[in-house]
Amino acid sequence: MTQLDLSGRRALVTGGARGLGAGMAQALTAAGARVMIADVLKDVGEQTAAGLEGAGFVQLDITSDAEWEAAVAHTVSEFGGLDIVVNNAGIEITQLIIDTEPTELLKMLEVNILGTTLGIKHAFRAMKPGGAAGNGGTVVNISSVAATIAFPGISGYSATKSAVDRITRIAAAESGKLGYGVRVNCIYPGLVATDMGVKLAVETSALGLFESPDAAVGAVIGLTPSGRLGEVADMADAVVFLASDQSRFVNGVGLPVDGGMGM
Repeated sequence: MTQLDLSGRRALVTGGARGLGAGMAQALTAAGARVMIADVLKDVGEQTAAGLEGAGFVQLDITSDAEWEAAVAHTVSEFGGLDIVVNNAGIEITQLIIDTEPTELLKMLEVNILGTTLGIKHAFRAMKPGGAAGNGGTVVNISSVAATIAFPGISGYSATKSAVDRITRIAAAESGKLGYGVRVNCIYPGLVATDMGVKLAVETSALGLFESPDAAVGAVIGLTPSGRLGEVADMADAVVFLASDQSRFVNGVGLPVDGGMGM
């Protein structure tokens, strides 16, 4: 999937049990990194980790500060350090603004914003000088093309992914100002036919926004100059690039990986 070299690097990928996260873990491993898969899905996560050379698994609820602290400590202990954190885990709940359920919106805020922020927090604490790893590193956050377009039915999700972009940029500024030695970037994935992507197509059509799930997918492709949906490998290779030395002067940015949909 990639020719970039991450030999000797140690990575933690949240939401790595399946979907985009599993693809990212596979690409990082192929580039030479050892990967700790962090997920709430224990059985699936352990199975995914078992298929990757040198990988491990740690159960992690990304909304828990204590679990983040334990997961990072476990990774540093098992791998002898930590160089890369990929904040991939997130949720999407489709709902019209007129039908907003506060509990569902709060759930997205907690997982997508708080979870990502805690990931950056504990990456910084481990990677900065004097930290448990202490050699700097990279953080890659997963935003979404939803942060850059107005697509009906996903206002809450779009808001949380826009927040991920802002948090990314401020985190990069703080790291530089305070000498942490950690680069922080994010990517904006386009729609991929993972479980989450399929669910979005089904649910937006059920809300009457499109005639069918196929019509919803067709609308996305119609907005995409590249003329297709994204693939897991497209997103995974972008993460590997941002984690590698080839992106050493790329910091505090959001990289669209959306086929031009958000331009």
